Amino acid sequence: MTQAPQFWNTVYDNDTAPWVIGEPQPAILALERDGWIRGRVLDPGTGAGEHTIALTKLGYDVLGVDLSPSAIAYAKRNAADKDVPGARFDVVDMLALADADDDRLGVFDTVVDSALFHVFGTEPEARAAYVRGLHRICKPGGLVHVLALSDTEPGFGPRISDSLIRESFGGEGWELEDLVPSTYRGRVTEVVAEEVARLGMPAEGLVDMVAWLARIRRV
Repeated sequence: MTQAPQFWNTVYDNDTAPWVIGEPQPAILALERDGWIRGRVLDPGTGAGEHTIALTKLGYDVLGVDLSPSAIAYAKRNAADKDVPGARFDVVDMLALADADDDRLGVFDTVVDSALFHVFGTEPEARAAYVRGLHRICKPGGLVHVLALSDTEPGFGPRISDSLIRESFGGEGWELEDLVPSTYRGRVTEVVAEEVARLGMPAEGLVDMVAWLARIRRV
């Protein structure tokens, strides 16, 4: 579910975000190795900036954006610590892009959504606004990659069905090219400790969870 910036600020300020694992998602790195990332790249919900940092280091023109000012500050520190000063970040509300007149972001050839789309899973209006915003900033023929937690097994974090992805990107202007099971790596922190205990999952460390990986073309 969506939250105010203050909520996101708190988990970054306290370093308790379960999605901050100190490295990029393996599934996203595999996309790059397989040649599915090209041109100008947007990393929405960049968080700690791991994907923006990794792709910048590989020579891509990447912009990482997040609703949370604390996330962007965290990402900038992370980039400096990893000696990638060229990594670029900005505070942006992705839900505001659908109907805004602000074109400062420009357009992108590739969008890499790692664990942002599923946040809107229970909110149809927010989900629709997000998809409209993606359509606006993605070039015709461009690709949107969505890595989202799957509801096919219990776990912490917002979890969605494959049908929700199909429904959201099934309208005019999109072509769903691929939707396959994948894996998302999270971290056990105090934010999810109660849920982790209830599910009988490991009480600390990194946890691999089932996910969906979708490839959608903007037409």
